Amino acid sequence: MPNNLLLYNSLSKKKEEFKPIHPPFVGIYVCGPTVYSDTHLGHARPAITFDLLFRYLIHLGYKVRYVRNITDVGHLENETLGEGEDRIEKKARQEQVEPMEVVQIYMNAFHKNMDQLNTLPPSIEPRASGHIIEQIELIKKLVNNGYAYESNGSVYFDILKYNQKYNYGKLSGRVLDELISNTRETEGQEEKRNPYDFALWKKASPEHLMRWPSPWSVGFPGWHLECSAMSIKYLGEEFDIHGGGMDLKFPHHECEIAQSTAALGKESVHLWMHNNMITINGQKMARSLNNFITLDQLFSGDHPLLDQAYSPMTVRFFILQAQYRSTIDFSNEALKSAETGYQKLMKAVESLSKLKVSESSTIDVNKLKEKCYEALNDDLNSPVVLSYLFEAVRFVNSVLDGSGKINSEDLESLKTLFNTFVFEILGLKDESAGIGDEKMTGELMKIIIDLRQTAKSNKDWSASDKIRNELKNAGIVIKDLKEGAEWERE
Repeated sequence: MPNNLLLYNSLSKKKEEFKPIHPPFVGIYVCGPTVYSDTHLGHARPAITFDLLFRYLIHLGYKVRYVRNITDVGHLENETLGEGEDRIEKKARQEQVEPMEVVQIYMNAFHKNMDQLNTLPPSIEPRASGHIIEQIELIKKLVNNGYAYESNGSVYFDILKYNQKYNYGKLSGRVLDELISNTRETEGQEEKRNPYDFALWKKASPEHLMRWPSPWSVGFPGWHLECSAMSIKYLGEEFDIHGGGMDLKFPHHECEIAQSTAALGKESVHLWMHNNMITINGQKMARSLNNFITLDQLFSGDHPLLDQAYSPMTVRFFILQAQYRSTIDFSNEALKSAETGYQKLMKAVESLSKLKVSESSTIDVNKLKEKCYEALNDDLNSPVVLSYLFEAVRFVNSVLDGSGKINSEDLESLKTLFNTFVFEILGLKDESAGIGDEKMTGELMKIIIDLRQTAKSNKDWSASDKIRNELKNAGIVIKDLKEGAEWERE
């Protein structure tokens, strides 16, 4: 099995051979969602991108610890300046519920959508609010090292001091002079030595709901701090890969690098990976721009931009059709094309059992397998993998129409090829499995309900009750409504 995996490092801006720090162990940290609204298509991109990475590394034999956080405190509305209202707290105030109630509702919805997209759960899913102690301890280190200062109960990171020894902006390419000239004064900036210094700890105003005691004030941690604290806790002072959307390069990941380096005297992350955005008419899909489509809307078709519902595997296929560092532009046409491609792939997999075996073959399955590995090893090039899989699809169809031939050995190899790359690595699954059984169950229940209704019309109450009671014993409840009887599983 080829194992010379090349991954694009956003920091060095080139593809590098992946070499774990402590093989066969691999540590990955990925920035998860801020849970204050429904999961949208833009969130599906990093989830599927790093699920693909997770699956492929496991397939290659690595023992992977995949950490993906949940942000449930500290993500303020103006994330660049670190000012404004906490997004979760604002939602809680609007809906008149507890902030952690907001978190639970949308975290549950996120997990449901991730299951629908068939993403593997992370090894650890830490929440920012559960790691306040670790964040306070990290701030203490930064203060003691001279890279942070307290002001009116808040603590800020001193970027100018950091930049005297290190390079703030090395990931995003932001030059400090440019940052200085583009930073405008806003309310609360007078606390800072410099307006572009970012908050490590914010003193809570009297009306602020999420607050914890600290050596500096009763307050809450800054958004950037949580990922440094939790990645160090679960992956160590140095770890292999840090991932996220490219919109997080600045300020979030830039600030993470600064915090960790200033606290530890070294960089924590060996390789930075960033997926590109999903766009609508060339504009980034984002909640802040109010141009997003939730995954539930996609799955139900309930959105003005949609003319039909799209299944979770169609959405996964749609995202895998593009290499993770390229943009994907959303449209109905693109989703319909993805739906067609996905269905062709599933039909070919289903057709494998119908292929007539010959003494010879007109396909080189091993060569096809090598090409699939080469594409994955070239920075997870999933669209190229799919193109090779569709070569196999065309071959399957040729055997079905009699123009191609396959022997028994190659047929088994072809089944393994599809199972490995379609299901195990790309994470697709056959959504038609079980649909036929559900349809049959529905049709049988209609027949049974009609028989019960006939018994009731004939005043044969014993037969009617027997049907209802026997169904109840089987875990099915009949409800008699004005419009007629309905059934549901207990």
